[in-house]
Amino acid sequence: MKNSVNNIDCIIPAAGLSSRMGCWKLMLPYKSSTILEQSIRNALSFCSRVILVVGHREEELIHQYSHWDNVSVVRNENYRSGMFSSIQMGIHEVNTEYFFICHGDMPCVSGLIYQSLYHHRVNGTIFPGNKLRTGHPVLIHKATFDHLYRMNEAKSMKSILQQGQVDYLHLTDPCIYLDIDTPEAYEALVNTESALNSLSS
Repeated sequence: MKNSVNNIDCIIPAAGLSSRMGCWKLMLPYKSSTILEQSIRNALSFCSRVILVVGHREEELIHQYSHWDNVSVVRNENYRSGMFSSIQMGIHEVNTEYFFICHGDMPCVSGLIYQSLYHHRVNGTIFPGNKLRTGHPVLIHKATFDHLYRMNEAKSMKSILQQGQVDYLHLTDPCIYLDIDTPEAYEALVNTESALNSLSS
């Protein structure tokens, strides 16, 4: 894998049980690989490193990604307590001034979306969407987050971030909301890909 010139980490939580899908969604086929791998590759098209937090079926993901030079795999033994615990684990590994968070089941988030957020970075948090639908990825200033984390009771990621400066880009790209949580969402994703392939052939 080739590193990007942008020195910024991206946390991708990939520890969940995929309970709404009914099967392990991260390894479902998409394009030439899987939903998770496409999400990782998209992040690495702009970011220098992905911090992949694993829990459920962790050994499979460790085997798959531990040899990637620009992917750091982090175990979350408490993954059943929710995604916030995985994000907390990932933040401990961040060593860049800013960092992204993007879900592992969002394989359509392009490098251009990461670029748009980074171009408008502030000493706080930037969401790609709006206040009602924030979307992903989210870009966070590490020093500001660390200060807010120390000053606030850590109940949820959003509750911490809302204590500081929060900006919204109001992007219209539907991909910032497209997470593959259900069989219907996966079917729509595959059908869209097939339609695009037909148009390009």
